[in-house]
Amino acid sequence: MLTNLHAIIFTNQKSYNLGELTDFRSMSSVPYGGRYRLIDFMLSNCANAGVSNVALVLQENYQSLLDHVESGKDWDLARKKGGLRLLPPFSQKAGARDPRGRMESLINLGNYVHEIKQDYVLLADGDLVANIDLEKVFAAHIESGADVTPIVSTSYHGQPLATNYFVPMEDGTMDVLHNPDDAQGYEALNVYIMSKQFLSDTVKYCKSHNLYSLVNHVLLPRRNEIKIVPYIFEGYAARFTSVSDYFKDSMEIMKKEVIADLFTIERPVFSKDRTDASTYYAPTSSVKNSVVADGCIIEGTVENSIIFRNVKIGKGAVVKNCILMKDTEVGENSIISFIIADKGSTMTPNTSLAASKLYPLILAKNSTI
Repeated sequence: MLTNLHAIIFTNQKSYNLGELTDFRSMSSVPYGGRYRLIDFMLSNCANAGVSNVALVLQENYQSLLDHVESGKDWDLARKKGGLRLLPPFSQKAGARDPRGRMESLINLGNYVHEIKQDYVLLADGDLVANIDLEKVFAAHIESGADVTPIVSTSYHGQPLATNYFVPMEDGTMDVLHNPDDAQGYEALNVYIMSKQFLSDTVKYCKSHNLYSLVNHVLLPRRNEIKIVPYIFEGYAARFTSVSDYFKDSMEIMKKEVIADLFTIERPVFSKDRTDASTYYAPTSSVKNSVVADGCIIEGTVENSIIFRNVKIGKGAVVKNCILMKDTEVGENSIISFIIADKGSTMTPNTSLAASKLYPLILAKNSTI
């Protein structure tokens, strides 16, 4: 149980082009897999490792995230001492720009970092889909004596221009690449463990020198004086740096090996508890190779698709290779493929919409076609 570890999760750190999916919500609250939000995975990683002090750093469009996490009770973080803390950007001056990086976000929190009581800190982005055994990572950090332990992958998940990499050098040091043209070395999953003292000193250093990026302004220029020892994560991981990434990686949840890696008995993934009626499958329905959540009414054909709660698919409708989020309605005799329909979207009867795997079409929240 990692009671001596304090987690700080950044909920909207990046400005990746996920189109309409992030117009009214943070990256961390983007829906995933039929019933989850991206934040569920990092919160569950903390809960499963016994991390009882977790802070969410908010920036903008965070109402959806607040509605989802509430008090943190679904991750056993609703506590009188410690638990879940929500850190909105109110420490910024009126009219100030959004933080440009993790260090500037931490600087804007005032004395929060310096007053952390735990000896170690986890810094993580809230939009990573991965089931990580943080106890193993923490043990590796202590054993190595590293200043910083980044969690990395030997597989490449994100676009290089939106990704950092750690490259082992012959002299035993670790080179750091910030958004290069081509992927090389280990891909950073944007999860780091370090001592509270190291982080506190680094925040002070960045504040005094007007620096804002952990990787570009701290790890990269000081890579020869900071001991960086990556932890290689060998499990499944998904990072979403574009709409096509989101579509492709979301569809992987239908693979048996991905399900087995993400959802384990030992480390379950928790989410907001919602009780819905079972999905109704009409005699006219046909469902193949799809994930279908509770509360749906399926009267048409569904293939290779992810269907969230309370979706209605009318008689004669054909849905193929689609992601339909909560409360979406597909009218009778409609035919759609490669569509990402945000919450509350409506496709009237006899609608025909088609896109492609590389360029799926997003229907904005509450839109009607």
